[in-house]
Amino acid sequence: MRNAPDATKRPVNLLINARTLELAKELGLNLPQTVDTYLSTEVQRRYWERWNDDNKDAIDAYNARIADEGLPLAR
Repeated sequence: MRNAPDATKRPVNLLINARTLELAKELGLNLPQTVDTYLSTEVQRRYWERWNDDNKDAIDAYNARIADEGLPLAR
């Protein structure tokens, strides 16, 4: 999964807590950029979490084989 900073952007509608939005504006936060950055980070985290879950059996089997036989190039 790669981050695509130059990807085409699309408008979306969000409902955000009014007080949070007010404070974000007072702090000079760029709301679209901030949301995009945090959403991208969360998407990547969940993608790799799912990938690890989907490949758990293969990863465990590989690790067990290395524990039993050692690393192939270590001999």
